[in-house]
Amino acid sequence: MMSKKSPQLRFEGFTDDWEERKFESLLDKNEGVRRGPFGSALKKDLFVKESPYVVYEQQNAIYDHYETRYNISKEKFEELHKFELIADDFIMSGAGTIGRISKVPKGIKKGVFNQALIRFRINKELTDSEYFLQFIRADFMQRKFTGANPGSAITNLVPMSDVKKWEIKVPIKEEQKKIGSFFKQLDETIALHQRKLDLLKEQKKGYLQKMFPKNGEKVPELRFKGFTDAWEERKLSSMTDYKNGKGHEDKQSTFGKLELINLNSISISGGLKHSGKFIDEANDTLQKDDLVMILSDVGHGDLLGRVALIPEDNRFVLNQRVALLRPNATADPQFLFSYINAHQYYFKAQGAGMSQLNISKGSVENFISFVPIIEEQKKIGSFFKELDDAIALHQRKLDLLKEQKKGFLQKMFV
Repeated sequence: MMSKKSPQLRFEGFTDDWEERKFESLLDKNEGVRRGPFGSALKKDLFVKESPYVVYEQQNAIYDHYETRYNISKEKFEELHKFELIADDFIMSGAGTIGRISKVPKGIKKGVFNQALIRFRINKELTDSEYFLQFIRADFMQRKFTGANPGSAITNLVPMSDVKKWEIKVPIKEEQKKIGSFFKQLDETIALHQRKLDLLKEQKKGYLQKMFPKNGEKVPELRFKGFTDAWEERKLSSMTDYKNGKGHEDKQSTFGKLELINLNSISISGGLKHSGKFIDEANDTLQKDDLVMILSDVGHGDLLGRVALIPEDNRFVLNQRVALLRPNATADPQFLFSYINAHQYYFKAQGAGMSQLNISKGSVENFISFVPIIEEQKKIGSFFKELDDAIALHQRKLDLLKEQKKGFLQKMFV
C-alpha cells in the first residue's frame, strides 16, 4: 500500500517518505513572501513617460511574459525598493485570475510589482526552483490558494499569513530536481506544439486572405496552376438547397440512434461538436457533406452563419435554429465550408434582435459570393481540408500532452 507521505509515481532510486514541513520552509527567511504595495503607492498619475524603471502587473504572471506598459521615476523605484523583482523570483496573480505563477527570467528591466501580485523568493539551499514552480501549478495547490469553496461564487486568495503555515510534504532536493527537470521538459514540448499549432493557424489565415477575392476583386491573389478565368458572382441560393431544422425537444434524450445538430454543435472555427442530445427516429436525416449553419446566437453574434460539414450519412438530424445547406452539383462542399466561414462577418452584420441575434433564410440565400468553376473549387476545398486536418491533428497532440501533464502532476506530488 502506498504511503501517504510519498507520491504514487517516483523516479528510480528514491524511496524515502517525503518530509512534512511548513510552506514557509521553502522560502527565503527574510523575503519569502511579499504582496505588492497598496494601490495608492502606484497610482497612474505617478507613472512617467520615459524611464528605465517599470511596473510589473498581473498580466505578467498570467501570460508568463515580461513586457510592461508603465514606467516610474528613479525616486519612486528607490522608495519602493522592497518590491523590486529580480531573476529567479516568482510572481503569482492575487486577484481575479488567482494562482497563475511565473518564474522571473534573467535580463528583465529593473522594476517593481504592483498590488495585484504576490512575490515568492525561495530558499535555494532547500528548494529547487523548477520543482517549486510545478508544485504551485498543481491542481491541489491551486485549490488551496483559492480556498476552493464550491458553494461560493466569489473566489478569494487565502491570506499569505495562513499560506506560510500550511503543512506540506516535500522530497529531498535531489528528487525535487528530478521532478522539476521532468516537468520543464514537458512544458517545453507543450510550448513547441503550441507554436506549431499557432503557426498553422496563421498560415491558414494568410491563405484565406489570398485564395479568395478581396472586396472589389473578381479573382484571388493566389491560384492553382492552370486556372485563369474570372470568378463568377453567385448567390448562395444558386449553389445550395436551404432547409430549416425542426424542434425535437419532446423526443430528445441523452442517448439514441441519431444525434441532434443544435446551436451547441458548431464551434467558432467551424468544427462539428457533440451536442449530447439524441432522438431515435426521423425521416429527414442529414447526409455526408451537408453544410449546417447557425441561425441564432447570443452576445456579439460571432457564431452567426458559422457552418460545419456533416461527416457521414444518416447519423445526424437538424434541430431548430440551425439550417441545412445542401450543395448542388455546381458547388464543392469543402470550398463552400471554407468560403462561408471566411466571410462570417456578412452573417454577423445581418443579425437582428436584442438579447438573441437571428438571421433569416433570405439573408442566408442572398449571400453573394465570387465562385470559380467546380474544378478550381475542388482544388481549393481539398487544400483547406488538408490544412484543417493538420490543425486538428496538432490540436489533438497538444490536448493529449496537457492531459498527460495533468495526470503526472496528480501522481508525482503528495
